[in-house]
Amino acid sequence: MQQTKNGDMKLRQIFFILAILSFFSCCIIPVIAANVTPTDAATRLYNMGVETLATNDYEGAIALFDQALASNTTMIKLSDALLYTYQGKSFALIQLGRYNDAIQTADVGIAQYPKDAMLWNNKGYANYKLGKYSDAITAYNNAVSIDPTSSGTFINQGDALFAAGQYADAVTAYNKSLEIDPGNSNTTAKLATAQKAAASVISPVTLLIIIIVIACAGIAGYYFMRKKPVKEEPKKKKPAKK
Repeated sequence: MQQTKNGDMKLRQIFFILAILSFFSCCIIPVIAANVTPTDAATRLYNMGVETLATNDYEGAIALFDQALASNTTMIKLSDALLYTYQGKSFALIQLGRYNDAIQTADVGIAQYPKDAMLWNNKGYANYKLGKYSDAITAYNNAVSIDPTSSGTFINQGDALFAAGQYADAVTAYNKSLEIDPGNSNTTAKLATAQKAAASVISPVTLLIIIIVIACAGIAGYYFMRKKPVKEEPKKKKPAKK
């Protein structure tokens, strides 16, 4: 009888231990599962795209970025990876001279990230290369308003303004670039060229004065040419005295 009781107690202890282990296993497994990073195709493709872009394989990078965007972008939206995807793709398209595609990609990115200076800069550069200087200037204006610390963006803005014939504004842009990056020889040369061009341009006020003077001179000349001279009556000679 004593042996039977001892056996029952041992069985109870075993069941008790098994119950405790079972309880802890139920708690531990979900925690481990929660710490496992799920396989995310968009993130993997994005990382591959960045690595490919670093090797200057622009076609390959664009293909990988497109695959990432075509995947479930839920995870990369939680970080800046989605933004960087649009930045990287638009940059790669610019390097390949596909400027219209670059603008389209930048616009899609800007619709989601309107305060990103890099996307605006990429859009401005693509427009500049297409000769759309007004659109380029607008894009650069947005870029520098978001990030006024980029000397490169001010240089690009100055180039677009110079190409549009807005020399005085180009001088301002180059000066701002030099404030951020003093002594840059490339910017200094561009500034000198813009200053020379600005000095050779007649100001609107001066031009208006010249036009008014020319117009007045023309009117006066026409008046004198049309005016007939007044004929004087011949004077009668007085009879000589006898």
